[in-house]
Amino acid sequence: MHDRRICLIGGSGFIGSYIAERLAEQEAALTIATRNRDRNKAALIVLPKTEVVSTNVHHPLALQQLLAGHDTVISMVGILHGTRKAFEHAHVELLDKIIASCHKQGIRRLLHISALGADVNAPSDYQQTKGIAEQRLRESGLDWTILRPSVVFGRGDSFLTLFAGLLDKLPVLPLAGANTRFAPVWADDLARAVVACLQNPHSVGQSLDLTGPRSYTLAELVHYVGRLRGTPRPVIGLPQGLAMLQAGLMELLPGPTLMSRDNVRSLAVDNVSPQPFPSALLGFAPTALEVVAPHYLGQDEFNLILSDYRREAAR
Repeated sequence: MHDRRICLIGGSGFIGSYIAERLAEQEAALTIATRNRDRNKAALIVLPKTEVVSTNVHHPLALQQLLAGHDTVISMVGILHGTRKAFEHAHVELLDKIIASCHKQGIRRLLHISALGADVNAPSDYQQTKGIAEQRLRESGLDWTILRPSVVFGRGDSFLTLFAGLLDKLPVLPLAGANTRFAPVWADDLARAVVACLQNPHSVGQSLDLTGPRSYTLAELVHYVGRLRGTPRPVIGLPQGLAMLQAGLMELLPGPTLMSRDNVRSLAVDNVSPQPFPSALLGFAPTALEVVAPHYLGQDEFNLILSDYRREAAR
């Protein structure tokens, strides 16, 4: 892919950094859009043939200027918390603008990272708006591929690392959706899937569920993290009513939202897939959680991560 020019929209975060690194290995020329170049450039500008651009992708003219000269777009913008309007703005309206800009710029190839469980009839605004966006892409007339990962883990994630931090602080963990099942997929496997799809024309028009080799309840995942951290804690599964009350109170707390009522609604359905991992199309099998997680959640390693966070916060 050394002659390919790829624009990543939403590519400056956790998942985007894995994807950018894998694409850079393939010698693709990358443009990564971000709202704050100074905050995100350090980890990304070291990649060869990579440009980090500060722009407002929600502005149609700025988006067209960003996409000019590219032949491929990867869309991965997503939010986990917010109002219905905020979810529609991030998930649906932005993808509509990306599709329109691709048509105006003559860009045919659009790979979209959605989420397992995205469905217009799902219980949460997050899942519904993700499902609407998938419909819009299928009707776009572009050469599209949709990747639908289960919860994504890896160094820098906000899932298992979040629970590790909570288990360090709390003697007991009250947990919404304790029995909800997940099939976590490694961020690097998601990145490898992106590369494989861009290299394989048979991925055009495909919607692919990406899951790890095993499924776990959320409570099992939390217990596993506790064992890795050396901080095993009792986990108390909350019924729906108490979970909604807890989430509503957490929405009122200052700082980043850890759990919202919409998150609780998402937990009403399992985050697993009846489809097997598409190894035949992608050319590899998914990596087990147990192979990766100890390397960034083990106690000594996690303490190093926390030290890095504290140094960043002090700057």
